[in-house]
Amino acid sequence: MFTKANQEVYVPDGTDSHEALSRTTHLAIAAHQDDIEIMAIDGILQGYKYPEAHFSGCVVTDGHGSPRVGKFAYVSDDEMAQIRIEEQKAAARLGQYSAQVFLGYTSARVKDPLDPALVHDLTTLLQVAQPEILYTHNPADKHTTHVAVFLRVIQALRRLPKEIRPKKVYGCEVWRNLDWLPDEMKTIFNVSAEPELQAALVDVFESQVAGGKNYTEAIVGRRIANATFFASHVTDKATRLAYALDLTPLIKDDSLDVIAWVQGRIAEFNTVVTDTLKAFS
Repeated sequence: MFTKANQEVYVPDGTDSHEALSRTTHLAIAAHQDDIEIMAIDGILQGYKYPEAHFSGCVVTDGHGSPRVGKFAYVSDDEMAQIRIEEQKAAARLGQYSAQVFLGYTSARVKDPLDPALVHDLTTLLQVAQPEILYTHNPADKHTTHVAVFLRVIQALRRLPKEIRPKKVYGCEVWRNLDWLPDEMKTIFNVSAEPELQAALVDVFESQVAGGKNYTEAIVGRRIANATFFASHVTDKATRLAYALDLTPLIKDDSLDVIAWVQGRIAEFNTVVTDTLKAFS
């Protein structure tokens, strides 16, 4: 289905891979193993709770090069890559994903705007899955590989006929929160359900959590903080919230310049802050 020898489609329930991808309603395309569980919990919960919804994940990079300490300190890059793949498969089983795709690219290839292979593979994936909802990285993320994945996803989506493009595309939080977005520009997901599952989905990545990054407490804390700090003058209506930037305009109008469009969102934040300061100065 894809172009590289190390690529794989893992299906937890044993269904044919093409069928498992074709039934997908919610799809996450992420840079690294564990990014999906951090940023696309809304889609995971939809697939977990509702029989008519089917969540699938796609990890773009191959798992090499992650930081490591403790019992993982002396694990080779190749061994770590395999460990991270197995952890991602465990998350797919735990979250009852329809399918989990591994595209196996290096970060260098993902970041190369002249390398057409990843955009080709993402286009193939999107043609088969045709999700209604797509989650990916947000363009203001501070991890450069995440930003590159966002750009390749938009490129791939714009290759599709408009009638099979997702109804909604969301850029989600990983290495930069989106609480800075003006409220009217936030997509707000109530992710209060299944707190034990949410923690377990991150805990399964032992090579990262025990290897020097306490992602479990960090991501749970972020979701709780989003709910608590969302509104200052009303009581909380959710215990956990996840934020996203609605990227759908970028696939509704292919003439939009991606950089200029993102700059517009940042300019809105600047306007809100500046206007508030002026109002009380």
